[in-house]
Amino acid sequence: MASWKEKLAGATPPDQARDIAIFETQIALRRQDKIEEKLFAETRLRRGVYGQRYDNGERHDGVATRPIAYPSGELTKGPMTLWDAPGMQRIKLPFGKVTARQLEVLAECAEEYSDAILHVTTRQDIQLHFVHIDDTPDMMRRLAATGITTKEACGNAVRNITACEYAGVCNDESFDVAPYAHAATYFLMGHDDTQDFGRKFKIAFSGCADHPCGLTSFHDIGCIARVREEGGVKRRGFEVYVGGGLGSVPHAAKLLDAFVPEVELLPTLQAVSRLFGRLGERENRARARLKFVIKKLGIEEFTRLVKLEREKLRNDPRWTAYLSDLGVVAEAPNRPPAPLEGRGAPAFERWRSTNVRPQAQPGYAVATVTLPLGDLSSDQARALADLAREFAGDAMRTTVEQNLTFRWVSEADLPQLFEKLEAIGLAEPGASTITDVTSCPGTDTCKLGISSSRGLAGELRRHLRVLEDTMAPAAKALHIKASGCFNACGQHHAADLGFLGVSRNVNGRRVPHFQVVVGGQWSHNAGAYGLAIGAIPSKNVPEMVKRLSDRFVAERRGEETFTAFVERIGKKEIRAMVEKLAVVPAYEADRSYYSDWGDPREYSIGDMGVGECAGEVVPYVQMALAAAEREVFEAQVLLEQGDVEAAAGRAYRAMLTAARALAREREPNIGDDADEIVRTFQREVVDTKLFLDPFAGAKFAHYLTKAHREGGGADSAEGAHQRIEEAQLFVDASHQCHERMVKAAQPSELARAAE
Repeated sequence: MASWKEKLAGATPPDQARDIAIFETQIALRRQDKIEEKLFAETRLRRGVYGQRYDNGERHDGVATRPIAYPSGELTKGPMTLWDAPGMQRIKLPFGKVTARQLEVLAECAEEYSDAILHVTTRQDIQLHFVHIDDTPDMMRRLAATGITTKEACGNAVRNITACEYAGVCNDESFDVAPYAHAATYFLMGHDDTQDFGRKFKIAFSGCADHPCGLTSFHDIGCIARVREEGGVKRRGFEVYVGGGLGSVPHAAKLLDAFVPEVELLPTLQAVSRLFGRLGERENRARARLKFVIKKLGIEEFTRLVKLEREKLRNDPRWTAYLSDLGVVAEAPNRPPAPLEGRGAPAFERWRSTNVRPQAQPGYAVATVTLPLGDLSSDQARALADLAREFAGDAMRTTVEQNLTFRWVSEADLPQLFEKLEAIGLAEPGASTITDVTSCPGTDTCKLGISSSRGLAGELRRHLRVLEDTMAPAAKALHIKASGCFNACGQHHAADLGFLGVSRNVNGRRVPHFQVVVGGQWSHNAGAYGLAIGAIPSKNVPEMVKRLSDRFVAERRGEETFTAFVERIGKKEIRAMVEKLAVVPAYEADRSYYSDWGDPREYSIGDMGVGECAGEVVPYVQMALAAAEREVFEAQVLLEQGDVEAAAGRAYRAMLTAARALAREREPNIGDDADEIVRTFQREVVDTKLFLDPFAGAKFAHYLTKAHREGGGADSAEGAHQRIEEAQLFVDASHQCHERMVKAAQPSELARAAE
């Protein structure tokens, strides 16, 4: 009987199988010190494999158990490396779509490789913590067999593309943006023009401008669906914004184009990506985002450059091919529509009032499953998969508020669905209300965490749920978000009440604090960003929330929003409230202030490390030359296995990979065709004398042309051996050539454009 690995080998799509095999080889090469750490770090990050904070299991946030031992063995104590410490695996779910079978496999992976907890992120991803790097290739194969990838889940790449969880069933949308988010995901994933970024790149789609579901205002590219009538014909397109971002200094995205026709969507995304790759900051990591390019150039000049870049793009049939298959992400209900008659039990009605939303399709509703802090257990995930099959026609989406939605639920089935959610502990009401606190991992697992945002969020949930029944509707509607550091992964800038983790020294002792951020706007795709107005001890945050929400309810004018209320009374007034809660008792008087939420130990930031949110800057050409070296190594392995033809072919492929990388530095539009690569390499690199080796002249360049002329194969083991030797010399010479090209480089295009 075939093993599960053998079965998966047949089920995994060939391109993903090859990519995972490459990563497995890279792990082996890194263990042998044949790949430098900086390059390997970017390699693993682009497959979603992170290092994470580790504290020998002494911390517990009081919400979800995080056992440190992973299933395949106990961890060592003391200082640890990537190889013996657990890490985190980020798993991409484009626009949050997940099927029942995929959720089951995610549950299996969480149990077998992690700590049996699935975590939903603010980018609609799934994260598994405490995963050993040696287990990641097998996990990736199991996920790939169900259509899930981890490729470019992190690193200097296009991150998971997000979209409104109601896309396709929303009453207010212009049209369903999910097929466009799907097309953008797979067009940009692995694309040449997205491989040379200085930092991460985020894209979001929204079906309308009014609601927060897409959050397009704080993305590098935000696309809002629009319909325009021309000559009596309605045309689909997008209002496209660029340069948004949160982080330590938030920037609102600026309008690039009020209407990009759907046929121009993908080339526009490609043109912007190319500009970012070319003009983005490479040295200063703090300024290596698209928002800083636009700030320096101005939106008018950036728009002009995008149009020029678009004109230079080589035509790609994928730009429009997807438009003939917009049903690629279509869903179908498995139960007929039926209205819900009468009222149910009080608990059901309380849940229904916050967690159920009517669909555009009569008789159906979207039901939100509230996941405290974005967590669910493996058992709960399996149960949800069964419920999705029964009630939702297999249609689920994760959300940017770290929840899960069931779509296409017949309204008449809602009471039964609620009862079954109650049975698995997932019938908590309050989705998208003040009790539904969003948080990044903070000090639990993130190396950059300063204060326990996750611990704070758990405490706020408990605190606010006690008050929920007596809370005014205006207070219930507030949004709270917490980040453990300035990087804003918890999106605190876009909340009514945001909290940003900081540290303060009080009489020689460290005390966890949070900056209080007010003035943000969650609606209108995060239409306004809040500002920090002062820091208070972490233990005083629940009281701050109570005082601010109570004052808002008491002094609110009509239907005034919290953002408008803050603007009216002024930040100076709120600052005074903050100052009253900023006092820290002496250590001897109350030691609780000197420890963080969920962690009884005395607070310290000594276990902080270097964050892995974006990895190191590794130019595309370096990544490609490293890939060429790996292909030479694989050719050696194939020859040892007696596969002469494959060994010679892989060595030839290594030379093509290196040649294309160098030629692309001079001709960005170069394609994948071997004839074109050899021709362009000869014209742009060899004929220009760039490839001249001080010892061998242009001899090594001849190895490529000879292999190409011979079709890349070999008729004997000796011939394959010789081809491998030639490939190694060619790749080595390519490295030297790249060094010369770097030294001869002119001032950056950004510098020239700014002159």
